[in-house]
Amino acid sequence: MNINNIKKSQKRVYVGYSSSLNIQLYGKDNLYPQRMRNLIQSSHTGGACCERYQTFIEGNGLNNTEFSEYVCNRAGETVDDIFRLIAHDMAMHHGFALHVNYNILGEIVELSHIPFEACRLEEETDDGSVVFINYHPDWTGHKSRKGKYIQVTRENTKKIYTFNPRREVVQAQIIKSGGIESYRGQILWFSMDGKWEYPRPIYDKVVTNLSTDEGLDNVKYRNVRNNFLVAGMLVHKKGTSLGIDENGNALDEKSNASSISESLDIFQGDENACAIMDVTVEQDEDKPEFTRFEAQNFDKKFSMTEESVTKSIYIAFGQEVFYRIIEGSLGFSTEIMSEAFKFYSSYTSSPRRAISRALKRIFEHWKEKANPSDDYEIQPLVYQSNEK
Repeated sequence: MNINNIKKSQKRVYVGYSSSLNIQLYGKDNLYPQRMRNLIQSSHTGGACCERYQTFIEGNGLNNTEFSEYVCNRAGETVDDIFRLIAHDMAMHHGFALHVNYNILGEIVELSHIPFEACRLEEETDDGSVVFINYHPDWTGHKSRKGKYIQVTRENTKKIYTFNPRREVVQAQIIKSGGIESYRGQILWFSMDGKWEYPRPIYDKVVTNLSTDEGLDNVKYRNVRNNFLVAGMLVHKKGTSLGIDENGNALDEKSNASSISESLDIFQGDENACAIMDVTVEQDEDKPEFTRFEAQNFDKKFSMTEESVTKSIYIAFGQEVFYRIIEGSLGFSTEIMSEAFKFYSSYTSSPRRAISRALKRIFEHWKEKANPSDDYEIQPLVYQSNEK
C-alpha cells in the first residue's frame, strides 16, 4: 500500500480568509488557539506536561539578572515579567507576540507582551509578507467592557504594523499614521512553525488523547460520586422495620412503604457508601433476608486505555523519561533526576534560543544601552537535590 491508497488525513490547522475582517483565519472558526488552550487545560495529564514544558523553557531565567530587572514599559513590568509571559505562550501555542513603541527618532522606548491567541495575521501581500497584525482582546466575542460585549468587527480590531525596526521605515509609518500620538507601534510576531505560519502547539498531535484523558476523569468522578454504592438490601415483612431517612430520622409506616425509586439518590455517591436499603414486603410468611450488592467499578474497564493515553501525552511533550520515572521503571535518585533534567533542558533549547534572539532584536534598537553585556541567553534548568 502506498500514500495514494491510505485514508486521507484532515489538515491540522485550517487557514482561510475572512473578507469581513481582512485576516487569515486561524482554524475554521478562527478560534484554533482558544480551543487548544481549553483542551489542554481540561486534561490533567496534558496540563501537567504543558506546565513542565513551560518551566523548562523558562529555565532559571536570563543569565544577566541585572537586565532581567530592567523596567521596560509604563506599567512597570520588567524584562523578566515579559519573559515569563513569553515562555507561557511558547509552551501553550508554540509562538509569541511582543508589542513595541517608538519615539519620534525611531528608537524603541517600550516593550509589552501581547497574548498570542489575541493576534491574527492579515492577508499576505504579493511578495509573501504580512504588513499588519490584527489584535482583538477576545476573538470569541465573550469579553465585555462597560457592560457591553466586544464584538468581533473591524471597528473593534486594531491593525498594528509588523516588526521592522529600520529607522526610515518607522518614521514613514509614524507620518502615515498622522503623527507619533496616533502611531500604534509594531508587533514582533513569532511562530515556531515558520515565518507567517500559524503554529501548531506541541500537543496538537495528541488532541484525541487529551480529550480521552478528560473523559476518563469524568468516568472516575461519576464512578465515585454517582455510583450506586449501597452495601446491600434488607427485605422483610411489613411492620418489622420502619427504617430511617437520609437524615437518620425514623420513617413512619406510610413513608417507608413509598416507592424506592423516589429515594435512590440516598444510596448514590461516596458520602452514602455502605448504606443498607430497607424494603418492606406484604406477605407475613416472608422472612427477613439480606441481599448483598456488588458495585459496578468502571475504573478497571478503562485501565489499559488510561495507561496508553497517559503515555502518548508524555511522548508528545518529549517527556518519556519523566513518565518512566513516575511509573517506576527507572527508579528515583539524584543521578537519575539530574540526567532527566539535562535531557529535557536540551530538548527545550530551541524555544529558549528563539526567545533570546527576539529579545536581542528588540534591545539592539532600544533608546539606551539597556543590556551592556549583550547577553540574552537563558539559563537551562538544573535539578536541585535536597540531599547533603
